[in-house]
Amino acid sequence: MADNKLPSGIDRVVGQRIRWRRKELKLTQEKLGDLLGLTFQQVQKYEKGVNRVSAGRLFEMSSAMGVPITYFFDGAETFFAKGDSSVAEDSEGVHAPVMTSEVLDLIAAFQKIEDHSLRKSLLATVQAAATAFEGKQQDED
Repeated sequence: MADNKLPSGIDRVVGQRIRWRRKELKLTQEKLGDLLGLTFQQVQKYEKGVNRVSAGRLFEMSSAMGVPITYFFDGAETFFAKGDSSVAEDSEGVHAPVMTSEVLDLIAAFQKIEDHSLRKSLLATVQAAATAFEGKQQDED
């Protein structure tokens, strides 16, 4: 297989966004596969970034999942701008931000909060905790 056909960092980011949206919709890989005429294994490979998603398939996914096609690229610029573009074809696994079930649960719960000031306050609290943790880690190094 030619090197330019191998999945790249952006393929992994797109795969992560597919997984994230599927979980938001509470779909199994099998159910999403049924909607798209795919096996759950193919959905799994797309989500892991093992297989590239063609433009046509990405269009089908965006329609089936009710999001614009740009949804799958949201945040990619920020990710690569931070110097983490090493997500390319190395064998050390995915370096993209990992959306664990805990992170997805947090996002889903946060989105249910309708009070704008409460959401803003919670976000500030989480950001402050993250900043304090980063500072603590740097002190230990």
